[in-house]
Amino acid sequence: MNQYDALLLIAFGGPEGQDEVIPFMENVLRGRNIPRARMEEVSEHYRMFGGVSPLNAQNRALIAALEDELKAHDIDLPIYWGNRNWHPFIADTLRQMHADGVRNVLVLFTAAYGSYSSCRQYREDIAAALEETGITDMDFARIRAFFNHPGFVESNAAILREALAQIPAERRDAAHVAFTAHSIPTSMADVGPYVSQLNETIRLLVADTGAKNHALVYQSRSGPPSMPWLEPDICDHLSTLKSEGVSAVVVSPLGFVSDHMEVLFDLDVEAKEHAAELNLPYERASTPGNDPRMVDMIVELIRERLEDWPERRHIGKLPPKQDVCPENCCPRIQHPRKV
Repeated sequence: MNQYDALLLIAFGGPEGQDEVIPFMENVLRGRNIPRARMEEVSEHYRMFGGVSPLNAQNRALIAALEDELKAHDIDLPIYWGNRNWHPFIADTLRQMHADGVRNVLVLFTAAYGSYSSCRQYREDIAAALEETGITDMDFARIRAFFNHPGFVESNAAILREALAQIPAERRDAAHVAFTAHSIPTSMADVGPYVSQLNETIRLLVADTGAKNHALVYQSRSGPPSMPWLEPDICDHLSTLKSEGVSAVVVSPLGFVSDHMEVLFDLDVEAKEHAAELNLPYERASTPGNDPRMVDMIVELIRERLEDWPERRHIGKLPPKQDVCPENCCPRIQHPRKV
């Protein structure tokens, strides 16, 4: 049996009050050539919701659900939590873990797909936190990405069916499903599994739900106009659907595991308002969050490592994501900055 002392949940982080918004945004944008005006613009998205990102509360709820489920399986594995961009920061969490005697750590990244920002960057965050703290005697092993785990697919399929059921029966069969994911630079997508994994999950969901009309689209682009990013954007896609005579749309934020700020603003405010301007009936499916199927899946992924299961349960055409990322996995692509 593999021995781990604790589980570490690592997430993006978010502010929990108006006075935290600007410091949080400065952390997010540190080292990036983003104009101050753009930072202020995005900060207003948080201010619309009282300066509170829902992400931290959702992670607390997920941890509580995981603790209950681990206890039900007689698994004694304390759970710690660290964020990339806001309290609790990863370095502070590692200090606490080390003081508690934790040395062998199983890590859960709150992302289903492989890309630089959803996988490799979190590994770099751990390395940076170890350097900051001076800790040299802790080992980390990540839980595999779960884009094609049956629990993830089943959870999203159930949620999608619920959203489709909100479309009037006479429009339901013809309703278009727009699966959204966070846009990334095309150069980054070209060297990683992000798009292929998204398309595989969509294929599995369509087979499960019978959704006839669908497309993969993107949201939350943050790069300069001069840099190509994955397209089409959700709002552009809605305009196209209207011009094609589509009678209703369901948006499924398949690229996200919880309803954090980018989901709330980009889909529940910006895209929803654009659909209303187009007079296009619009429903938004939720994200899995701490859905029981999602929690069961995470516990299964934990048990894979604790009990050294030879099977890595998955469905579809692509193999399960490996436990250990290769050295060249999801590389960061650097772009020259234009002056």
